[in-house]
Amino acid sequence: MEDGNEAMTTPTPVRGYFGGTPLFDDDAMRHLDRVGVIDVGSNSVRMVVFDGAARSPAYFFNEKILCGLGRGLTDTGRLNAEGRARALAAIKRFALLADDMALTSMTVVATAAVREAEDGEEFKAEVEAATGIEMMIIPGTEEARLSAQGVLLGWPGARGLVCDIGGSSMELAEIGDNTVGRRVSSALGPFRLQQVTGGKKGLHDHISMTLKQLREEVGADHHALYLVGGSWRALARLDMERRGYPLTVLHEYQMTPKSIRKTIDWLATQDLKTLRNKTGTSPERIALVPLATVVLRQMLTIFRPKEIFISSYGIREGILFEQMPDELRARDPLIEAGRHLESTNARMPGFGRALYEFLMPLYRNVSDERLRLIKAACLLHDVNWRAHPDYRSESCFDTATRANLGGLDHKGRVYLGLALMNRYKSPGADSRITPLLTLLDEEEIRHAIMLGKAMRFGAMFSLAGPQASGELRYFPKKKVLELILQPERKDLFGEVAAQRFAALAKTLGVTTNLRVARNHSSKLPSEPSTEGSEGA
Repeated sequence: MEDGNEAMTTPTPVRGYFGGTPLFDDDAMRHLDRVGVIDVGSNSVRMVVFDGAARSPAYFFNEKILCGLGRGLTDTGRLNAEGRARALAAIKRFALLADDMALTSMTVVATAAVREAEDGEEFKAEVEAATGIEMMIIPGTEEARLSAQGVLLGWPGARGLVCDIGGSSMELAEIGDNTVGRRVSSALGPFRLQQVTGGKKGLHDHISMTLKQLREEVGADHHALYLVGGSWRALARLDMERRGYPLTVLHEYQMTPKSIRKTIDWLATQDLKTLRNKTGTSPERIALVPLATVVLRQMLTIFRPKEIFISSYGIREGILFEQMPDELRARDPLIEAGRHLESTNARMPGFGRALYEFLMPLYRNVSDERLRLIKAACLLHDVNWRAHPDYRSESCFDTATRANLGGLDHKGRVYLGLALMNRYKSPGADSRITPLLTLLDEEEIRHAIMLGKAMRFGAMFSLAGPQASGELRYFPKKKVLELILQPERKDLFGEVAAQRFAALAKTLGVTTNLRVARNHSSKLPSEPSTEGSEGA
C-alpha cells in the first residue's frame, strides 16, 4: 500500500456567485478552453476534452475504449498484449484528434496497470515515440488525490471518504473543507482480486485484512462515502433498476447501506446478461461488478458510512480542477454552469440576474440551498427558447434533469425542472414526468410551481428588466402581493401581464394590489384593490 498523510491545507472557502463578470469571459481564464485529458487505466483508455472555464465542466469530446491493459497482470507481471495494442491505437487516435481541436492543454496519465507492469516504462516510451505526447505514470496516492479533486469539482464543501475503484487498484482519500487530506492506494481492483486464492473465504479474508489496514491510514470516522469508478457506477445503475428509481442520472445518485446490501443480494439471483441489456452496461464492465460488490459489502461493515453517493467525476475532472485558479475553484458549479448556459443560449444574457433580484421579495426567509436553486432557475429560465413552443416546457425539464450540472442532487434537479416547466406553462398530467415528482414532497412541488409562475410573470413583464418598470412587495401575514409600477412604465401592465400576476397570486394563496409610484393608485383589471386584506 502507498500512503499520503500530508496535513490538509488551508481550506478554500466555497462562496456563492451571481453578479459581476463571469470567469469564462475573463481573458485570464482562456487557458482553460479545450482542456484535454487522456486517462490510461487498467480497464479503459478514455479521452475527455473539457470546453470553457465554467466551474461545472462541459464535455466537448468524450470517448472510451475498454482495452483491459491490466487483465492478467498478476500472473504475467506484464501488460495484457492485446490490451496494449488496443491502448496504443486509441492513444494515437486521440493525439490526432487533439491536433484537430488545437487543444491549449493536453495531459496524459497512466495509473495502476502501467505503473505496476514490468513493461510499463517500455509502453510509456512507445506511446511518446508514436505521439510526441508525454505520458505521466502517476503513483497511487497521486491517483487518489486527483480522483478526490474530481469529487470536489462537483461537490464543493463535500466531506467524507472518496473511494475510486479501477481494474487493478482501489484508492481512498479523505476530503473536507474543499481540499484533500489523507490518501492511500491498494490492490483491491477486480483484476487483482481475480487472482486471490482460497475460494470465497480466501477472498473475504484478503479484502477484510486490506480494508482494515486502509482504515488505519485514512481513519474510520467518515459519515459520507463518495464512490468513483465504472464498477461503482454500474452497481448504482443496477440499484436503480432494482428500486424502479425514476431518474437514471448516475451523478449524485444517493444510496444507503441497507439499499446496497439489498441490491447485492438481489444480484446473486439475477441473470447478468439480462440486466446488462436492461441497463445498457457493457459486458466488460458488468463482468467486474460481482467482485466489486464483495469489496463494497465489507467497506460498509468496516468503515460504516451513513450515506453513499455516486460521483461521475473522477481523475479526469480532478486534472481539470488542478488547473483552475483558486478564484474559480471557490465558485458554485451550479451557478457558474447557469451563467455559462445563459451567456451562450439565452435571448438576453444577463436578464437572469435582473429577474432574480425582481423576485427576491418573495424569498426573504428561504434557506441558502433553496436560494441557489432559485438563482439557477432564473439563469436557466430562457435557455430553451429555441425549442418548439409545444415542447419548450418539456425541453426545460430535460435541461434541468439530464444536463451535466455540477452541485445539483436529484431532488434539486427535479425541483429545478418543475420550476422551469411552469415558467412556460402548467404541465398538467405527464406520464413521463409524474414518476420523477415522487422525489419531492408536496411542499417542494408547490414551491417549485410558485417559482415557475413567478418567473413566468417577471420574464415577460418588462424586457428592459422588471426592476426598471416595477417593484414587487410581498406581505405573507396579510396575504397580499403588491406591484408598484413606475409611472412612465405603467402601460406595460397589460392584459397578459395581469393574468400572469393573478396566476402567481393564486399559487401563493394571496390577494393582489397594484399601485403606481408617487402615490398614484390604480386597480388591476377585474380585480379590486385589497391592500391589507386577509382574504384569498
